[in-house]
Amino acid sequence: SHEAEFDYLKSLEIEEKINCLRWCKPINSAFMMLTTNDKTIKLWKLQERKRPVAIVDSYTNDKAGVKFPMFRKEVSVGSSARRVYSNGHAYHINSISLNSDCETFVSADDLRINLWNLGVSNTSFNVVDIKPDNMEELTEVITAACCHPTQCNTFLWSNSRGSIKLADMRCKALCDEHAKVFEEEDDPSRRSFFSEIISSIADIKFSSDGRYVLSRDYMCLKLWDVNMESRPLRTIYVHEQLRSKLCDLYENDSIFDKFQCAFSGDNNRIMTGSYHNFFHVYDRNGRQDRCIEATKKPNKKPARPMPRLRGKGSPSKEETEMDLDKKVLHCSWHPNMPVVAVGVLNTVYVYADDATGGAGP
Repeated sequence: SHEAEFDYLKSLEIEEKINCLRWCKPINSAFMMLTTNDKTIKLWKLQERKRPVAIVDSYTNDKAGVKFPMFRKEVSVGSSARRVYSNGHAYHINSISLNSDCETFVSADDLRINLWNLGVSNTSFNVVDIKPDNMEELTEVITAACCHPTQCNTFLWSNSRGSIKLADMRCKALCDEHAKVFEEEDDPSRRSFFSEIISSIADIKFSSDGRYVLSRDYMCLKLWDVNMESRPLRTIYVHEQLRSKLCDLYENDSIFDKFQCAFSGDNNRIMTGSYHNFFHVYDRNGRQDRCIEATKKPNKKPARPMPRLRGKGSPSKEETEMDLDKKVLHCSWHPNMPVVAVGVLNTVYVYADDATGGAGP
């Protein structure tokens, strides 16, 4: 969908990799999809195409003895680029999110968030701009943006300092002044050289009813109530057992890994990925934690369970020895069905919740 390019003005190579993918409202029998790399956003149309193909050495005879070739319908999926939204960002795009009106979407880079109309590819409106006059005064960058599921005037954006800000486009055209901010003060006793890095939010999601917000940083998963800004409803320490290994993680760049998170369709469960090909499915109320290994034959209770912190003591050697090259960075939950998809390296696994409550491929 995207090709490698080169920005001659900034002498930067633009990779063809896809940073974000979002589904749009279908049109008739065709699916619509937004994809983006570092600089260019594209709107795609995906549609099944049926064409007759002759079956070799297969014929039908009529009454006169004339042979007619037999045909079968071959189904293929065709794609075509409907719109190309380019030249809207000076910095690398990290996320896109479709609005609830299904006519507009927002795209975010490190310093700005733009509002686009799906039908207009040459014009966008800047709704958030945190670029300082002097770049030496830059203290934070935008890491993700997400539109409200039912209110087209409301959206969230997160930054590298661990804050989530809710903006209302009805207040001002430029939403630099947020309507709400969700942040939790760091515990001074746990502050270290790596605190700013591990507090950077990698992903944020609204629940389908817009009541809850889910955020994921390197160490933990946080569930917020939109009506309560002071503290999260629940904090899940996914990687607490790695806190003593932050120096090693910094040296091999694993500390910069960005794990995604997701809500279930009924908002009762939340999901995120981890290392060693494991991903977690949590009960929203904190009563259940299911750890599943992303393989062709997943185990409900793996022989080597996901490492966790035990009490106040330090984790054992087995708990901290994880394969950092095997990681579930990408995850998604079906909006209506108990079906999840997770990405591991170059493989996508799709799991369904069976009748007994276990996970099956």
